[in-house]
Amino acid sequence: MADSPRYALPYRRRREGKTDYKLRRALVKSGKPRAVVRLTNKYVTVQITDATITGDIVRASASSRELPKLGWKGGLGNLPSAYLTGALAARRAVQRGIKEAILDLGLKGPTKGSKLFAVLKGLADSGLTVPHSPEKLPPMERIGGNHIATYAKSLAGEHDLYKKRFSAYLSRGLKPEDLSGHFEEIRKTVSTAPLEAAK
Repeated sequence: MADSPRYALPYRRRREGKTDYKLRRALVKSGKPRAVVRLTNKYVTVQITDATITGDIVRASASSRELPKLGWKGGLGNLPSAYLTGALAARRAVQRGIKEAILDLGLKGPTKGSKLFAVLKGLADSGLTVPHSPEKLPPMERIGGNHIATYAKSLAGEHDLYKKRFSAYLSRGLKPEDLSGHFEEIRKTVSTAPLEAAK
């Protein structure tokens, strides 16, 4: 670490690689609520937040962990679950009178067609206005899990590999070939499900 008298120690969260303060300042100065999207290897979390001088206030939120309660049998960290989580968060936000937000991806790089943009499409399709470029969004066939179903069908002759790759799906009673149809069912369920208070 530099020890010059002119050296300014960065904020702790910047040193830890958790916050880009320059980007955060620009988002906060917009004066609009932020649609905060955070991904882990297993889950997707979306929060609609307002910035205040004392800290962020969460107005609405959703997590892919909630999807099994709505009947979802697929993975909780893939493109279909990202879309459904965004749709659920947007419904809760709209119910609370929030009509628009700006996307906050944190330190994640924006990759065309990624889970981040699947969440964005879920937000936009459920009535929340979020500025974006449509070409960044993944196609609905991919969001619906067609690529997963196609891969599962390609393993038809390799029973052991099929069971190994899709053991989680099969243990939950879902054949991966049927993922697209299941996604559409849960999509309708999310659009009509009772809304619980954000935590």
